[in-house]
Amino acid sequence: MGAYFIALIDIEDEDGYAEYLGGFDQVFASYDGRVVAVEDNAQVLEGVWPAARTVLIRFPDESALRDWYDSPEYQAIREHRLRSARCRVAIVRSREPKEKR
Repeated sequence: MGAYFIALIDIEDEDGYAEYLGGFDQVFASYDGRVVAVEDNAQVLEGVWPAARTVLIRFPDESALRDWYDSPEYQAIREHRLRSARCRVAIVRSREPKEKR
C-alpha cells in the first residue's frame, strides 16, 4: 500500500531553508519516492489552511518512506528545515494497492 509524506511548512528563515533544499535532491534521489506537489498558495475550499507551503511526496509503501526519512543523510539535512521553519509532518497511507517497485 502506498504512503504519502505530507508536510505543512511555514518558512521563517529563507537562507536556512535554502540549505535544506540544497541537499534535498541529492539525498532524495537514492530513495524510491516521487515529489507529487509543492504548493505555496494552496487553493482553500473550506476552512483555513494551516501553513504557507504544502509538500506531498508519494512512496510505494510506508517502509520506503521510513527508509528515506530515518536515513542518516536525510536526518542531517532535516536539521536545517527544523531550524528554519515551523513544520507539521505526517504519514498518510494510500487506499490503493501497493505500487510495483
